[in-house]
Amino acid sequence: MVDLLGTLAPAEGQTLSTLDGIKFMRANKSLPRTQVLYEPGIVVVCQGRKRGFLGDQMFTYDSQQFLVLSVPLPFESETIASPEEPLLAVSIRINLAVAAELVLSLDESQHHVATTPVSMCSTPLDDKLSDAVLRLLEALTSPIDSQILGPAIMREIYFRVLTGEQGPAIRAALTHQSQFGKISKALRRIHSNYADGLDVDTLATEAGMSVAAFHANFKGVTTTSPMQYLKTTRLHKARLLMIQDGLSAATAAGRVGYESTSQFSREFKRFFGRTPVEEANQMRSLLVEMPAESSSRYVTVQ
Repeated sequence: MVDLLGTLAPAEGQTLSTLDGIKFMRANKSLPRTQVLYEPGIVVVCQGRKRGFLGDQMFTYDSQQFLVLSVPLPFESETIASPEEPLLAVSIRINLAVAAELVLSLDESQHHVATTPVSMCSTPLDDKLSDAVLRLLEALTSPIDSQILGPAIMREIYFRVLTGEQGPAIRAALTHQSQFGKISKALRRIHSNYADGLDVDTLATEAGMSVAAFHANFKGVTTTSPMQYLKTTRLHKARLLMIQDGLSAATAAGRVGYESTSQFSREFKRFFGRTPVEEANQMRSLLVEMPAESSSRYVTVQ
């Protein structure tokens, strides 16, 4: 699996696959803790090691354990790698519609013991899931195989995750009647409309909770407050606009909902530790030169 992933991820950074939602990750050196924002997904590391930090919790994901996020979540990530043993990983975004369909089938055929849901977890990689990931990587080496076989293998991977230790977290995120599910829905609302004038009252009303209950449940899922989460999301989105689209700080700030560029710059530096210009230049320096026909499929390392 390591050799196969090394071929699919030839350059440092993230390379998008031929299937939407799947990307390959490579790092040839260790990277210190940095702020990242992940969508709901599954990350399988075949070589090297990553650590995720959420509040006072640390999650290790390496060749023995994989990471699952059941909601879109900002956290800190650290990479352990070297030129001799680069980090090689595959990230699979969770298609919530497909996962919801599988949840309905599972709920009809199985009885699940109630479990407290979590937003992020690392779990031992078993043989069945490892085999499915290997078959997915093999399919992704061929355009026709990836289009015909890929979706079915991804569905199998979702099934393995949903029936594993972390399954209750994702099932709860898809069940809007639960408190966790209501917060999950609010998180997706923030990620879809982060540039709008969202406030806690509106989000709490949409979730069918009092402001106090919404705030408490939101912090239980994300370890942060709703407004801090919204600000973090805006800052991450602005950074991406500056790095990938070459926007100025002022333009990116306006795109993500800031009315004051100076406020944006202050909050950006406080969060990332560098000014918007310094951060954009630093992240661009991590880009690897790619052939013109594939440059659009390449993004920055995280």
